[in-house]
Amino acid sequence: MELKDLDNNYDLVVIGGGVTGAGVFREAVRSGLKTLLVEKKDFAWGTSSRSSKMVHGGLRYLKEGKFLLTRTSVKERERLLNDAPGLIEPLEILVPVYSDHGPGKRALEIGLSIYGLMAHEKQHSYLNSKLFQSVLPDIRTENLVGGFRFWDAKVDDARLVLRLIEEACAAGGAALNYTEVEGILRNAAGLVAGVALKDTETHAAKEVQTSAVVNATGVWAEKLHPSPKQNYHLRPLRGSHLIFPFSALPIPHTVSFFHPTDKRPIFISPWEGVILLGTTDIDHKQDLDQEPSTSETEAEYLLEGLHAFFPSMRVGLGDCMAGLAGVRPVLSAGKLSPSKESRENVVWVQEGLITVTGGKLTTFRKMAVDTLKAARPYIPNLAETIEEDQPVFEPIPEIKVLPESLSPFVWRRLCGRYGHAAGELITGAPSADLEIIPGTETLWAEIPFTAGREKIRHLADLLLRRVRVGILTPEGGRAHMERIHNMCAPVLAWDDRRWEAEIKAYFELHRTAHGFYSKGSAGKD
Repeated sequence: MELKDLDNNYDLVVIGGGVTGAGVFREAVRSGLKTLLVEKKDFAWGTSSRSSKMVHGGLRYLKEGKFLLTRTSVKERERLLNDAPGLIEPLEILVPVYSDHGPGKRALEIGLSIYGLMAHEKQHSYLNSKLFQSVLPDIRTENLVGGFRFWDAKVDDARLVLRLIEEACAAGGAALNYTEVEGILRNAAGLVAGVALKDTETHAAKEVQTSAVVNATGVWAEKLHPSPKQNYHLRPLRGSHLIFPFSALPIPHTVSFFHPTDKRPIFISPWEGVILLGTTDIDHKQDLDQEPSTSETEAEYLLEGLHAFFPSMRVGLGDCMAGLAGVRPVLSAGKLSPSKESRENVVWVQEGLITVTGGKLTTFRKMAVDTLKAARPYIPNLAETIEEDQPVFEPIPEIKVLPESLSPFVWRRLCGRYGHAAGELITGAPSADLEIIPGTETLWAEIPFTAGREKIRHLADLLLRRVRVGILTPEGGRAHMERIHNMCAPVLAWDDRRWEAEIKAYFELHRTAHGFYSKGSAGKD
């Protein structure tokens, strides 16, 4: 679908193709609304492909007294684990307890017990120092008292966004990436009457009529709707991560610990075949429209934390495959340190323009329902009751006979990421393409499949978001580029000159925004 193919009228237009906008889009279509989603860049281009890959209840928010936020997050985490197996999976987390650093055993026990009560079952256990060392032999042993094991969940954040969008489109919605809202149209009474759209690359333009617009643009939200609360504005905060091959950092468990300098919680976690080390929390002062990148200062901070608690792991930036930085939208008066700012979401309403920003990935569905409720006065077709207890995703039909090379784990993973399309992905795929790309959990067959059906404009869309080869393999997948080219050439209408330009642009983007393999690629912040 292109801009010219859109209808002229919609019940609702959603601006923003991250998890918040995708969640609103999915719930609006489920509620019977004729809905259009537009995204200025690519779907999940922003924070929703650059998170810490966790669907968590927000244990640390208990310390701040945010019991309602934590309870809501735990409830949504449990719903997602139930509704999206293969996409949202349980995550075991280990937390060491030291006598000279961080919260003590009693404080953690209380917090984890409350956490478990919110989930209606105990989800933690305590290990003495000997047992904890047996699970994590490389952990710092000096002053180690023991540690806790508890459960949260993990996700491929970009695939979560894409599955929401795909299922909404299959149910009748329309979605376009690389489509900018140039202006919101209003009638004589000042009410929303439509939007003026423009393709950011072809410059094709179109106006569509609607009586309600949801502004789900994250850190860009105030460009469309200035904060109605005096002295409170969006504060972009950057969270950065380092990605290592498992061979360089062979830690098989997720570990959360407290940085030695500022006592902030950081973590190290296996994810999709690699090891993720994160995260920072600093003011983002770069251009919001440019790809955010992990600074050298942030990288040194994360490595300092790692080395303090895993002293035998002498890894450095030379071992790092990629950096990953996302920018959080936080509403702030600017008086608190970044880590103490509230992660709760807000909804503003202005004559048919409904803005939703802030919040957490975990609570995207609750945010979507709250947004639609706020939009109800402007949408005549919206029912009085929104079905809040429906499953987040459609159930996947069972396939009784799978290719011999496909394990139950791989099939579960594909179903989680692609929903009903998982069967189509494996049907007819050559046996060689059902093998896993080395160092990842991704099948070769996923690359041409997503390239051919998921609105790819650029090679970066494919390798950084549809599949994650760009951050899961050395140098952004350089060693695999010839095979990727050959696999995708039949489904992407690019001539040789376009392919050459796309490959060149992709590697330059990867070097500047994600790469630590090239000297000087990480700058000071």
